[in-house]
Amino acid sequence: MFISNAYAQATTAGTAADPGMMGNLTTFAPLVLMFVVMYFLMIRPQQKRAKEQRSMMDALAKGDEVVTSGGLLGKVSKVSDAGYVTIEVATNTEIVVQKSAITTLLPKGTLKSL
Repeated sequence: MFISNAYAQATTAGTAADPGMMGNLTTFAPLVLMFVVMYFLMIRPQQKRAKEQRSMMDALAKGDEVVTSGGLLGKVSKVSDAGYVTIEVATNTEIVVQKSAITTLLPKGTLKSL
């Protein structure tokens, strides 16, 4: 009675265009771009490093000189199938570590030069 109804103004044929498919694409483009950048900057290099680490662990053999994650340097004296490696860190001193604890494979003769 006292308040009149307010109606939306009708659009004319040429003033407002429907965004359609391009409008939806430009709305999601920053989100898609962010995922693509994250893949190439974070996920892909990490997968590459993991693959290299796995191949290095599979190639371990007796006589290889290695560095463990704790910083111990030694020569591999035995490799077991259960995922463990025996490392000689000093004369007549051997330790057993998991293969995953080995971080670096050193070139031959590195321990002699230290």
